Amino acid sequence: MKRRYRLAYYLTGAAAARTGDEMSGPALLLVGLAVTGSASTASALLAGITVSAAVGGPVIGAVLDRAARPGRLLAGALAAYAMTLLLILVSLGRIPLPVVVAAAVLGGLLGPALAGGWTAQLPRVAAPDGLSRATALDALTYNVAGLAGPVLAGLVALLAGAPAGVVVSLALILLALPAAWALPARSPTEDGSAGASRGAPATSIADDLVSGCVAIASTRPLARATLTSVVSYVGVGVLVTCTPLLGDAAFGSPHSGTFLLAVLAAAALAANALLAKRPWLLRPDATVLASTLVLASAFALAATASPVPLVAAMVVAGAAEGPQLTALFAVRHREAPERLRGQIFTTGASLKITGYAVGAGLGGPLATWSLPGALLVAAGCELLAAAVYMACGAPSRRVDGRPPRSWTRTGPGT
Repeated sequence: MKRRYRLAYYLTGAAAARTGDEMSGPALLLVGLAVTGSASTASALLAGITVSAAVGGPVIGAVLDRAARPGRLLAGALAAYAMTLLLILVSLGRIPLPVVVAAAVLGGLLGPALAGGWTAQLPRVAAPDGLSRATALDALTYNVAGLAGPVLAGLVALLAGAPAGVVVSLALILLALPAAWALPARSPTEDGSAGASRGAPATSIADDLVSGCVAIASTRPLARATLTSVVSYVGVGVLVTCTPLLGDAAFGSPHSGTFLLAVLAAAALAANALLAKRPWLLRPDATVLASTLVLASAFALAATASPVPLVAAMVVAGAAEGPQLTALFAVRHREAPERLRGQIFTTGASLKITGYAVGAGLGGPLATWSLPGALLVAAGCELLAAAVYMACGAPSRRVDGRPPRSWTRTGPGT
C-alpha cells in the first residue's frame, strides 16, 4: 500500500509540474504575440527557454545521480524554473527583448528537471515487476499535461488575458513542489550512491558527465532512440510554433491554436491509456520508427490548414506521439545503467528539448514566410528522423557488455 501511494503521489506531482510546463509554452507564445504583435518574437521566447536544455540536462542528471535526496534538488529546480517564468512576464515589453530572451535561456537550463528529472526517479517508487505499467502511466502524465496545458493557456488567455496564462502555468509548477520534496531517498546500496552518502563520491561530476554521454553513445538502442527523438522534436517544435497561426487561418482566432494542441494531446492520451492497460502491445524499438513515420504524414496533412483535415492531422499526430514517448522511456529504462539513470534521462530529455527549441526558433520565420511551407518542413524533419533511425542499424550489446534486456522481463534496476 505504501509503494502504491508513493506512485500515486509521484504521478500527481509529475502531472502538475508537466501541465504547468506544457501550459507555459503556448502561454509564452500568446503573451509574446499580445505584447509585441510579432510571431518571430513569440517564437524567440519559446526557443530561448528551451534551447539551453542541452547544457542544463546533463548537469542536472549528474547531480541527481549523486544526491542522497534527489527529490529536494528537484524541488529547488522546479521553484527556480517557475520564478524564471515570472521574470519573463514582468520584463516583457519593459526591457529590451534580448535581455528577456537571455533570462529565458538561463531559466531553460532547469527545464529537463520537469521531464527526465522526474522520470529517472520512477524505479524508486514503482514495484520492480510493475515498471512497464508505471512507465506507461508516467507517459500518461505527459499526455494529460499536453492536453490540459494548451487548453488552460487558451482559456485563461481568452478570459483573463495572455499574461494570466503564464501566472497559472508557474503556479501549477509550484504546486508540484511537495511531491518532489517527498520523493524517496536514494538507497545506500544503489550503485554510485554509497560514497555520495558518506560525503566522498568515488568520481567527480565531470567524470559522471563523460560516463553518461559514453553510455548513450555506445549503447546502440539508446543512441538510436535518442537521435531519432531529437530530430523528430525539431518538427514538433515547428508545428507548435505554427499553431496560433493555424488556429487563426482555420478557425479565425490565434487562441484556437491551443485547442489544436489539446486535440493532439487527447489522441496521445488515448493511445497511451491503451498501452498502460496492455503494456505487452508495446515494441519499443519498432514503435520509435513507426510513430515517426506517422508524424510525417500527419504534419503533411496539417499543411492544408483547412479545419477538418487539420483536426484529423492532430488526431493522427497524437496517436503517434504518445506511443513514441512511451517507447522512448521503455528503451531508456531497459538500457540505462542504474548508476547513470538520472543523467541518461535528463541528458536525453535535454537533447530532445533542444531539438524542440531549434524547431520553435525556425517555426516563427518559416510560418511568416509560408504557413504550409513551415508544416512541410516539419514533415521533412520527421522523415529525416526516420532516416536517422535506419542509419543507426540494428540493436547492439549494452554498454555493460550484456545483451539488451527484453522490456517484458522487468526487474530490479531495469
